[in-house]
Amino acid sequence: MMVLKPNCECCNKDLPPESPDARICTYECTFCADCVDDVLGGVCPNCGGNFVPRPIRPVNMLARHPASTTRVFHPEGCGKAA
Repeated sequence: MMVLKPNCECCNKDLPPESPDARICTYECTFCADCVDDVLGGVCPNCGGNFVPRPIRPVNMLARHPASTTRVFHPEGCGKAA
């Protein structure tokens, strides 16, 4: 099951489960749309893959399968993948 991380790994912006601004790569690295577009150039700094909008889990399913509360924040790696 997809892990819904609560924040952008680059700028630490909150990305609640219903956020339309959350972007993920194939490994579920999570970034906000602004960082993906303006900082990362659409390339994941962790794996070199692309990003897609993160699906929004319906509220009734969040009760059964809640979003993660573990924040992942790596400002030092917030740049284009080599």
